[in-house]
Amino acid sequence: MRVQNVIRAKLTAALAPAALDIVDESHLHAGHAGARPGGETHFRVRVVAAAFAGQSRVERQRLVYRTLADELAGGVHALAMTTLTPEEEAAR
Repeated sequence: MRVQNVIRAKLTAALAPAALDIVDESHLHAGHAGARPGGETHFRVRVVAAAFAGQSRVERQRLVYRTLADELAGGVHALAMTTLTPEEEAAR
């Protein structure tokens, strides 16, 4: 299974997001640390989930990191993220 699909499945199961965008940005990091020829090493995610209510930005990021711990310990070198509640997303 592609790493992007694993990320989607795990975040969906853990957070029941109202919106989830995952972008593989590996091609932007070719030749840099952690990059592999096959890609799937650098991702950007935007997660909108009610599960983030009452949590600080750091707490939200830690939750995502815990959810994706296996992927981050393996082939994923970098993960940029935006974590919002549905209310925060609506106010944007």
